Amino acid sequence: MNIFVGSLPFSIEEADLKGFFEDYGTVDSVKIITDKFTGRSKGFGFVEMPNDAEAQKAIDELNGGTVEGRTIVVNKSEPKPEGERRSFDRNGGGNRGGYNRDNNRSRY
Repeated sequence: MNIFVGSLPFSIEEADLKGFFEDYGTVDSVKIITDKFTGRSKGFGFVEMPNDAEAQKAIDELNGGTVEGRTIVVNKSEPKPEGERRSFDRNGGGNRGGYNRDNNRSRY
């Protein structure tokens, strides 16, 4: 099961996060999401546990717990539906309509 962990302290490392979940069972992977420019933690991550019963017990017991003075959020990670992802057009922004670079006049 893929587990979302939010409201993490920015100082926490993947090994520390893995340790919290290993108390409940086997952990396949841990990934703390970081800013691609600064490398700084974004304050959330994901933990993958192969046994769903162990994963659910970890969710139930860790959700609302405190890590370094912060109350963390722990729940089952659900993939975003494809329709909710925003597209990005480098020439004109998101889905806001087009922009005519020819002095804002149409050719027709």
